[in-house]
Amino acid sequence: MNNFKETTDLIWREANLLRGDYKQSEYGKVILPMTMLRLLDYVLKHTKQKVLKNLPKVKDLPDEARYPVLNREAEYNFYNQNAYDFDKKKSPVLTPKLKRKKINRIVGRI
Repeated sequence: MNNFKETTDLIWREANLLRGDYKQSEYGKVILPMTMLRLLDYVLKHTKQKVLKNLPKVKDLPDEARYPVLNREAEYNFYNQNAYDFDKKKSPVLTPKLKRKKINRIVGRI
């Protein structure tokens, strides 16, 4: 993203994709979290495969040992270990249950 306008346009395009599925009173509760998930998915896109590749190697380590390894792969203090991808056409529709699962799989201290 080169500028603020492009970033806000991207956020609103993503928000508009979700708008029709929710009641107006629920919109604010859903759109901001989904927009943040989409943004994190975008930010972590270039390192996600490295994290997924290393996940089996560290899955049995305690959290305090696993987090630094995967954070290093992600190049941030958080990472995405979820197999779902916002850009793939075959990704499932994010129901509230899947949304909670995705939120829980984006780990770290943000």
